[in-house]
Amino acid sequence: MAKYSIGVDFGTESGRAVLVDVADGREVATAVYPYSHGVIDEKLPESGVGLEPDWALQDPEDYLRTFQTTIPAVLKESGINPADVIGLGVDFTACTMLPVKADGTPLCVLPEFRAQPHAWVKLWKHHSAQPEADKINLTARRMKLDWLDRYGGKISSEWFFSKVLQILDEAPEIYQAADRLLEATDWVIWQLTGVETRNSCTAGYKALWSKREGFPEKSYFKELDPRLENVVDEKMTRTILPIGDRAGGLTAQAAKWTGLKPGTAVAIANVDAHVAVPAVAVTEPGSMVMIMGTSICHMVLGDEEHVVPGMCGYVEDGIIPGFFGYEAGQSCVGDHFAWFVENCVPGRYEREAQERGIDIHQLLEEKASRLKPGESGLLALDWWNGNRSVLVDVDLTGLLMGATLATKAEEIYRALIEATAYGTRVIVDTFQQNGVPIRELVACGGLPEKNKLLMQIYADVTGREIKVSASKQTPALGSAMFGAVAAGKAAGGYDSIYDAAQTMAHLKHETFKPIAENQLVYEKLFAEYQRLHDYFGRGENKVMKTLKKIKAEVKHVAG
Repeated sequence: MAKYSIGVDFGTESGRAVLVDVADGREVATAVYPYSHGVIDEKLPESGVGLEPDWALQDPEDYLRTFQTTIPAVLKESGINPADVIGLGVDFTACTMLPVKADGTPLCVLPEFRAQPHAWVKLWKHHSAQPEADKINLTARRMKLDWLDRYGGKISSEWFFSKVLQILDEAPEIYQAADRLLEATDWVIWQLTGVETRNSCTAGYKALWSKREGFPEKSYFKELDPRLENVVDEKMTRTILPIGDRAGGLTAQAAKWTGLKPGTAVAIANVDAHVAVPAVAVTEPGSMVMIMGTSICHMVLGDEEHVVPGMCGYVEDGIIPGFFGYEAGQSCVGDHFAWFVENCVPGRYEREAQERGIDIHQLLEEKASRLKPGESGLLALDWWNGNRSVLVDVDLTGLLMGATLATKAEEIYRALIEATAYGTRVIVDTFQQNGVPIRELVACGGLPEKNKLLMQIYADVTGREIKVSASKQTPALGSAMFGAVAAGKAAGGYDSIYDAAQTMAHLKHETFKPIAENQLVYEKLFAEYQRLHDYFGRGENKVMKTLKKIKAEVKHVAG
């Protein structure tokens, strides 16, 4: 009798569940729940309390509604017996974290904290903790601590302790009231199993933990802020569990939410980008996996430790057991194109798309595909949401150069795509130059499905063949695979993620190969991109930060 596993992928705007046949990875049913509050970046629900620039929050109850909505939906669509679902896995954006009470109750659901922004979930793209990130980096450098090298020499404002320190600095009453501070991915597993667990993936990549050394010493946290000396023991835990393990079984309450059987195996939590790697059949070094959506995460396996400037970090066993997992990323890709479409496209383009019954992105892709590389005379920097790798600086902003009165919307659209491809090329080259080889690229996520022009441009700019996941829901498939591993072979699953990848992961036959004549032009354009990248990104010209500072000052006075 067939056995199934469910993967639940928590994204930036929605959560989705995929029901998968364990025998071959076939996706039987899918359901999506758009978060009722989406990304909270202007004001809090209900209270209307305004948020400062660079804030991005979410409502944890949207995560529970995802379970309550999507899992019953895939069971109903498929018509399978819930008893045949042997495992459940979860992945999440990271670092997405929240403060909770000892029983797991989020502070933001309590009436006394409902109007306090720091009580809510801080989404991965919450960037207002930059001063705290700067302090974390400065303190580590002053103390000459080696662990900073694991993260390319600089901690991001997106990461766990940057957000923790911001809570402590700006809302010490919230820090005091929180019995636990944890990743949202671990929190949802807690809600499913009734047991608090912490996964090695987010701990390693986002919270400075390593398999060999654990967390930084108490002396470091004390130097950072005396109130943080015991943060790990008081607000977290030193018990970190490896991905692939079983977190526990579904509680009776969670079974009622989902329609699954109590005791169904639940995997240790994971991260959306990292869980996608085995789901595209990558279990060995040499391939870079690009999870392409609102942002891009670049995942690479390696046999050895290498310090790569500006990477998000490397973690032993962080992606696949037995390898060092390297992560880099770009924080503005799909968001980049969405911003342009929502704010800069002429009305006649919208009308044309509507008349032809196509999406505005499809229309722009079609028009942009008629252009040759370099034909528009445009060059852009892809920092509309800051730079994650390799500069690790959220205060950098976007740039478009070469525009004239003759510039058309499709030319700008193509230039923005090219800019994100150049950003990926910088990351690929940096890995190569620092001892981590990359022979090919493997893409998954929403963008490869929607935009073939984008994929061809990435192949031309990077000079590498790009393979594409056969799954439209790759992270959810990866989570389902880990759910099958949590169940184990005896229950009809697998005893390792290697075994699961052999039968459940698939790639499309179609690939994107570099076009030689395009490569020649893009080499010239990339050289100019690098020039602008270093000029504005490495401190020679600080106009971007100056403008951002003036903007904040004016808004503060106006407010």
